[in-house]
Amino acid sequence: MSESGEREIAALIEAQPPRSSLLQPFYRDPVLFRRDIERIFLRHWLCVGHVSGFRAAGDFKTVEIAGESAIILRGEDGDLRAFVNVCRHRGSRICAEESGRTASLICPYHGWTYGLDGKLEAARHMPGDFDLASHGLRRLHLRVIEGLILMSLAEAPLSLDNAEATLQTCLGPFDWARARVAHRERYPIAANWKLAVENYLECYHCAPAHPEYSRLHALEQPPARIERMNQQLRMRAAALGTDAPTRNHWKSSDSGEEAVFGFRYPLYEGVETGSEDGRRVAPLMGNLRGHDGGATSVHFGPASFFLAYADHGVIYRFLPRAVDRTEIEVIWLVREDARSGADFDPAKLTWLWRVTSEADQRIIEQNQLGVASRYYAPGPYAPMEANTSRYVAWYLHEISSPTQNEAR
Repeated sequence: MSESGEREIAALIEAQPPRSSLLQPFYRDPVLFRRDIERIFLRHWLCVGHVSGFRAAGDFKTVEIAGESAIILRGEDGDLRAFVNVCRHRGSRICAEESGRTASLICPYHGWTYGLDGKLEAARHMPGDFDLASHGLRRLHLRVIEGLILMSLAEAPLSLDNAEATLQTCLGPFDWARARVAHRERYPIAANWKLAVENYLECYHCAPAHPEYSRLHALEQPPARIERMNQQLRMRAAALGTDAPTRNHWKSSDSGEEAVFGFRYPLYEGVETGSEDGRRVAPLMGNLRGHDGGATSVHFGPASFFLAYADHGVIYRFLPRAVDRTEIEVIWLVREDARSGADFDPAKLTWLWRVTSEADQRIIEQNQLGVASRYYAPGPYAPMEANTSRYVAWYLHEISSPTQNEAR
């Protein structure tokens, strides 16, 4: 980026009102969107799925992040790996399918063939001295923690030590490592990705926008009331082994650690889970003996969020596609041995977060239209938007700090 462009971004960050929504260019400027990709999505870890989608050798999935395509692949040795979906010959995409099972990866352009470990096995009609070993697929950083597949596009990724401890503490009691995907949905949204994330992080909008959610979850209340309800929740959770102390490691990348924040919060009296009537819709997760009347939420990195109920889990992935276009993927988890149609009804399992996501689609798009107005000005965050305010401050720091190459 030019020096003048850097100065303009620095001036915008300096002009940003504290504890307020962002200035208009942060939601509309293509130059700032490119900065978001550089400083956020090419630097941080992102959840790309759940391990249950890769049962056998050769199972694969392609994912699109930050304008890059990656292949997640189960090897013959059982290891899960991530490769850049770019042939080492002339750069063609190798895999166009979204998912499947294969014995090898064959580039459709010139037939170069790669094994499940990413090594180049055959290159048609190349000279005798051609070195296959030096032309394997480029590998990306990948970790599996509590069944969640985490991937980083950074050359030197942030540490996951705090994130691993948080995910184990918060999701371990629900045994997500041995859960399975029951359903997934995608929601295209005509809005900047930050508006979608900001919306997810606060429940100030829940009562007016999500009556279905609000009659079940106490997060739609002010923090002081939630804390009083949390005292009762902690006693019940301790008895059932589901207690998860708040783990706040929401740090900038300057720390060398990935940001993570995990907490447990109460459902209303008599509510067991996130469903239409608040009753259980699937078998209890893991080895749980009952429900304690709460739910666990984890905010992981810039765009991955996890929600654990006693009987199912929900993964939220936010994927920026353009400055004014975002895709949200929602993934529902159930215990590994739960049978669709026998142990759970998919329509009942997914009901709450389908109606909530559909409503979010509408309100976020209306938000984008509003911030595009010549009359828009940043407004102050309410106390119930503390998580969003914290996130925006973190975001501004991240896009102002240099990349690894710039720091050298």
